[in-house]
Formats: sequence, C-alpha cells, structure tokens
Amino acid sequence: MLNHVTAMATSLRQHLPFSSNHTSLDDSDVASYYRNHVAAVTGAGSGMGRELAIHLAKMGCHVALSDINPEQLAATKQLLANYDVNVTMTVLDVSDNKAVEAWADSVMSDYGKVNFIFNNAGVALYSTVEGSSISELEWVMNINFWGVVYGTKAFLPLIKNSVKQSQFGEHGHIINISSLFGLTAQPSQSAYNSSKFAVRGFTESLRQELNIQNCGVSATCIHPGGIKTNIANSARGNESIHDIGMSTGPKAIRSFNKFLKFDANEAAWIILQAAATNQQRCLIGNDAKMIDAIQRVFPSHYSQVLNDFHQLSRKLKPRRHKKLKTVE
Repeated sequence: MLNHVTAMATSLRQHLPFSSNHTSLDDSDVASYYRNHVAAVTGAGSGMGRELAIHLAKMGCHVALSDINPEQLAATKQLLANYDVNVTMTVLDVSDNKAVEAWADSVMSDYGKVNFIFNNAGVALYSTVEGSSISELEWVMNINFWGVVYGTKAFLPLIKNSVKQSQFGEHGHIINISSLFGLTAQPSQSAYNSSKFAVRGFTESLRQELNIQNCGVSATCIHPGGIKTNIANSARGNESIHDIGMSTGPKAIRSFNKFLKFDANEAAWIILQAAATNQQRCLIGNDAKMIDAIQRVFPSHYSQVLNDFHQLSRKLKPRRHKKLKTVE
C-alpha cells in the first residue's frame, strides 16, 4: 500500500492543478461579460443554481429561473427582488423535453434574446448495479443527462441566433454541470457516474463542433467536487449497498454530507469565471483536482490508488480516546 501512495505522490507532483493556468479575470471583467445579457438557469431553487442566479443578478444579467420545486424557486426569485434586472420563474421538470422546449420559447418571448443556459439540475442515487431497478436508473439519467441534452438542444439555436443578431458583440455560452464523478467511477454510484460521464462526453463533443463553426457560442463542462447543497438530503437509494459494506438511511446521508464541504456561493462564482474565460473544463474544489490528477496518472488503477490513500489516511488520523466514566 505504501508503495502505491509513494508512487502517487511522486507522479502527481507536476500534475496537480491547484493553481489555474487559465487567464484570470477580476470581478469587473467577469461582470462585463454578463451585464445586460440573459441567462437561463435550471435547478435554481437551491444550491449552486440559486447562487448562480444571485451572482448573475448582481452583475446586471437578466435571469430566467426554473426548478421543479415551486416554493424554493419563489424563494430564489425573492432574493433577487432588489437587483435592477428582470427575473422570471418557471416550475419545470427538466426530464420533460416538451416542457423544456416550451420554457426556452417563453424565455425568448419574455426577453427577446437569450445568451446563456446553465444546465444545473441534478439528482443522486446510491445503489449497486445489481440492486438498482431500471426505473431508478432511468430517473437519474432522465434528469442528469437527458435534462442537459434537452436544455442544450432547446436553447442552442436561440443562443446562436441571439449572438448573430446582436450588434453589440454579445456573448453566448452553454454551461453543463457534470461532476467529480464524471471523471472517476465510484462504488454505489453507477447511475450517477453514468449520467455525469455522459454529460462530459456530450459537452466536450458540442464544444468541438461550436469551435469548428466559429459561431460565437461555446460550451464548458463543470466538474464540482463535494459542494454544500441539498443533493445528499434528496438522494434516493436502496439497501443493496449493504452488500458492499456501505450504510443506508440517515447514516448514509450524514456520510454523504461530510463529503460536501465546498461553499456553493464560491462554486457558482468559479463557474461564472470559467465561462467568461471560455474554459473547456472547470474543476471545483481540491478534491476534484486531486482525483482528476490521480486518474490522469493512474488511468487503469486509480481506484486501487484511491483506496490505498484512503486506508493510509485513516491509519494516520489521530484517534479520539473515549473518556472513562468514573463510578461514584
């Protein structure tokens, strides 16, 4: 095990991307990229979607919000009430293609243009491959992957046309949220991995096509690590993961939430910077950057390396000694 960890540390020295090589922009430069533009955001009722909406509104970008939860969506809209931008909201199930198309048409009707689509809505499922039902797999794929496809397909021609018709050099961008789990696979996450790997492939292919077309529109794939959102609390799962030594129920949710450490507000700002600097791929959090680097160095053996690293870190972790109770 130590041999694996030593090899990993040596090999990763020149591969860890903890400092970005991309051109950085200050706040005013990022704001000018979005000011007086129109952005559509899915999953805007909470988490990164809500924080994206807030940042965009602060920068003077008009926002069209959507979410499947009407109460949370209304709460987000209320948070934007004091900003001098137009805000619309639509209760939306992103797995419904016709509904997404109708939403895109309404955004165009309301604003006369649209520049950005943030395909952010997502769900999680914990289950073994053997233990997951087809309906559970379809639930994850319909939202995490097909929701991104539907959003991209509905908004892309509208964004391209908005940029083409503009006389003021407006920007156009598609921002699709993949995951750290779109870079490496994990046990109990086969459905989630599948959906996020698919988003990655879809978005990277799209970006290449847009570059060839030179149409003024681009695409960025986002790979967040553990972000503090409600995804753990709303995740579905089943007891099949007991077969691989994992827990379900409240204990599983607590364990999942411990992994979610990165602030959603900061994550949203990093996403906005990534689009403004036209990054192809954006990793958020040191966990995402570390695991991405491990996968690059050990493409066929990263799971074993990660397991060895995890075991070593547990052994090196200071043990908490229980206080002895005294009997009086």
